[in-house]
Amino acid sequence: MEASALKKVRCKLIAPLGLPPPSSKSFSRPSGMGKKKDYTPIHWSRYFTSREKIVVNEDGDSFQVYRRGSSGPLLVLLHGGGFSALSWSLFAECIEGLVSCQILAIDMRGHGDSKTHNDDNLSAETQADDIVSVVKHVFGSDPPPIVLIGHSMGGAIAVHAAATDQLPMIAGLIVIDVVEGTAMEALASMQNFLRSRPKQFLSLEQAIEWSVRSGQIRNGESARVSMPGQLRSDVTGECATSDVPETVTTPTASSPLDATTQTSNALKHGECITEEDEDEKIESSPSTREPTFFPPAVSPKTGYHWRIDLTKTEHQWPGWFHGLSATFLAIPVAKLLLLAGIDRLDRELTVGQMQGKFQMQVLPQCGHAVHEDVPDKVAEVVATFLVRNRLTSPKEKFNWVMPAC
Repeated sequence: MEASALKKVRCKLIAPLGLPPPSSKSFSRPSGMGKKKDYTPIHWSRYFTSREKIVVNEDGDSFQVYRRGSSGPLLVLLHGGGFSALSWSLFAECIEGLVSCQILAIDMRGHGDSKTHNDDNLSAETQADDIVSVVKHVFGSDPPPIVLIGHSMGGAIAVHAAATDQLPMIAGLIVIDVVEGTAMEALASMQNFLRSRPKQFLSLEQAIEWSVRSGQIRNGESARVSMPGQLRSDVTGECATSDVPETVTTPTASSPLDATTQTSNALKHGECITEEDEDEKIESSPSTREPTFFPPAVSPKTGYHWRIDLTKTEHQWPGWFHGLSATFLAIPVAKLLLLAGIDRLDRELTVGQMQGKFQMQVLPQCGHAVHEDVPDKVAEVVATFLVRNRLTSPKEKFNWVMPAC
C-alpha cells in the first residue's frame, strides 16, 4: 500500500520541462490488442501548409516555424522542454477545422530545427525575447490579434512573453498543464527522471514506439509526427525531421523491437520501461501481451540521440516558474488554464480562479502532453474560448464546450 501511495504522489507532480511524470504503465493498450501498431514517422506536411526558417538577428540565429491557416487571430504555439513545434501537429489540424485562425508553431531555442549562437541559454527572458522577435519578423509591426498558447515550459514562456508588453496585439493567453507550485516542487526530481530515459535509439520507429509505451505520448499518431523533432541524427548531426520522407513507405511486418531481442540483456539500469499496470498483468494472456521494450546498445555513429540535453539547463529551470502564478494573473487579457488534473492548482491560482480572473478547464484521462494525447478535445476547448471572447468566428464543425473542472 505504501509503495502504491508513493507512486500516486509522484505522478501528481507534473514534469515542468514538458516531459511526463513517471508512468505507472509501460504503455497504454487501446482496444484491439491484436492489431499491429504502426510506428512509421509521419512528415510534417500532413498537418502544416508550410515551414520557414526565420533569421532574427545579425548573429544568424534562426527559428524553424510551421504555419497553417490564412485568416483570423494568430495562435502562437510554444512547446514544452525537450519537445518541438511538431508536438502541435494534430492540434493545429483540429483547431483550424473549428474556427478561423492562423497557426504559427515555433521550434524554441535549442529545440527542433532552430539554431542559435547560444542554444544553452534557455532563460525565461531570452526565450521570451525570441518569441517576440520571431513574431515581429514574420508579421512586421502590424500583426493580427495574437493568442499565445504554451504547454509546460512553453506555457511559462508564453506568460513571460505576454508580460514584456512587446507584443501590443496580444488578445489572449492559454497555458496548458503548468502551475508554479507543482512545477517548482517537481524540479528536484527532474534530473533523475531525465537520466532514466534511453540515451539512444537505433531508428525513428524505435523511438516512436518507446514514446508511446513509456507514456510520454499516449496518442500514437501524434508520436509519429512529433518524435523526430525531439531527436538528432548521429550520422548527420541534424534534427531527425530531415530523415522523415514525404512519401510514407509501407511498414514492414516486424516490430522495431524484434531486432533488439538479442541485445536487451546487455542494457544498463534505467534504459527500459518494465512496470505494468496490475490489471493488465491479470487480463493479458501470454499470447496477447506485447513484449517489454528494451532499447538496445547502439554504436556511437548510428541511430539517434536527444536533440537537447536538458540536464545541462538545470540552473535555468527555477527562472521559468518563479512568480509565474502572479504574473499570469496580472496580464490584462482573456486567459485560459487547461490542466490534466485539478490537483495541479496552487493556492494563488485557486484564489484567482474563484475570483473569475481566468477560465479553467480540466481534461482528465490524459497525460501531461495534453495537446498531443487528446488534440481534438483541446482544440474544442480552445475554439470555445476564442469564440466566447469574440476573437474569431466559428466554422461549421464548431461545437460549444462548457467549462468544467
